[in-house]
Amino acid sequence: MKLWTIAMCLLAMCGSVYAKTMIWQPAAGHTQIPIWPGVAPDEQPVPGPETETRGAVTNVTQPTMTVYAPKGENTGAAVIVFPGGGFQILAIDLEGTEVCDWLISRGITCILLKYRVPSVPYVWQCDCRPHNLATSVPSLEDAQRTLRLVRFHATEWHIDPHKIGVIGFSAGGYLVAEVSTSFKRRLYTPVDMADKESSRPDFAVAIYPGHLATDDDTLNPNVPVSHETPPTFLAQAEDDNVDGVNQSLVYYAALKKADVPVEMHLYAHGGHAFGLRRTQFPITDWPRLVEVWLRTIGIVQD
Repeated sequence: MKLWTIAMCLLAMCGSVYAKTMIWQPAAGHTQIPIWPGVAPDEQPVPGPETETRGAVTNVTQPTMTVYAPKGENTGAAVIVFPGGGFQILAIDLEGTEVCDWLISRGITCILLKYRVPSVPYVWQCDCRPHNLATSVPSLEDAQRTLRLVRFHATEWHIDPHKIGVIGFSAGGYLVAEVSTSFKRRLYTPVDMADKESSRPDFAVAIYPGHLATDDDTLNPNVPVSHETPPTFLAQAEDDNVDGVNQSLVYYAALKKADVPVEMHLYAHGGHAFGLRRTQFPITDWPRLVEVWLRTIGIVQD
């Protein structure tokens, strides 16, 4: 028993050392940090080595977060970015680094999460019907872990621990809804002191999210909205032929029913996967609306 106690203490010490070695001052720019001290939990096989081609990353088995320091005045707010890609790839430029460029220009710390893909959600993780109701457990574990790490290091990274939000696109938008509604669900065994922190985001932004509505236009039961779900911003085009406008409509209705502060913007045109890149359609101004919304809910000040 004495040896077991000593072993557990050493394990806790190692976890604490790992968490502390991640401390850095992001004022100089940005750096990439592994989010797990060893092998990630629930690791799944992938078809080959990690690759990045034309702004898309796949075969991610070692998830990382890259912390981008804000430019100019630091508002104290932070946003974790979940790129989309159907849980098969990550659109790391369109829905990742370009998003961070925008956020840091507004004085917001940006944390870009490279979560595990392909995860083949909706097939591996459960025997749900219809098929789009399952969830990517590894991706959600990575998201929860990142929120806890950012909150754990908030002081060192000059972040207000009560102003940490998430933004996601397409499949990443679904991941936004998952972390917003499943923060009391512990998916993995704690690995260090950071895992004592909450994984609940303080605010959430989902842009053309997917997988939120069932085939009969009811809410995906894997996103159990409650009054504790954080304030949420939604934006989608009515001519989105990939996920469909009902994804946002169903989620919006559930948030309203639970008395969660929510703002939704629907546009006639814009399609899917437009990111922040300028188009001829009015939907291209959605980042400005997010900035106004963040001031409205008190995350940033005028």
